[in-house]
Amino acid sequence: MLTQPYHLYVERVDPDRNMARFYTLAIEPTLFGTPRLLRRWGRIGTSGRTMVHHFEREEDAVALFLDLLRERRAHGYGVKRIEAPARGE
Repeated sequence: MLTQPYHLYVERVDPDRNMARFYTLAIEPTLFGTPRLLRRWGRIGTSGRTMVHHFEREEDAVALFLDLLRERRAHGYGVKRIEAPARGE
């Protein structure tokens, strides 16, 4: 079983280059309890492409998760900040 949830959504938007991309990472257990890393990426507004990596140990899945996160950050992806509505609205 996973010790904690791992979910990430990052975007790279550059209107000058007509670029609007997303990249998601998630580690979740399979039916048999082993971890898998799900990657989705593509143009914002589409379902994108998906890749799944299966692991025997959670530590291996987390290591790839962090490597992919570093790679995306190096290419200009950032966490999208969502403003919460003010109370009473």
